[in-house]
Amino acid sequence: MAVPPLVSARSLVDDALAVVHTLAVAEALALHGRDDVLFVDLREPVELAREGRVPGAFHAPRGVIEFWADPTSEWHRPELGRAGVRLVLYCAIGWRSALAARALQEMGIPQVSHLGGGFAGWQAAGGPVATAG
Repeated sequence: MAVPPLVSARSLVDDALAVVHTLAVAEALALHGRDDVLFVDLREPVELAREGRVPGAFHAPRGVIEFWADPTSEWHRPELGRAGVRLVLYCAIGWRSALAARALQEMGIPQVSHLGGGFAGWQAAGGPVATAG
């Protein structure tokens, strides 16, 4: 039996980027603070503690986002299912958030996008940063 060829992580990210909505940092900065937008930080707790986060962002580690976003899951978090609220996912540089945005899109969750360049791009553009806590 032939073993299928390995698909690289970069290939998965490229495939996700082809189908998800990517926000430029300037667009994300303009959305920040709106009641109808929720920034979702997918990074690990150690990253938040070390680097801070977008003020007001909801923390949902990448490993659980699908379970927390699924309203039929016992682990559902209502913050991720508020009607009319756009989710802006971000990670360190935009790879994990692209994959997560694609997964949520495939789950039928409306109004999901990801931050191109991730938290690094946000910081480089002078976006506000809150200390983790």
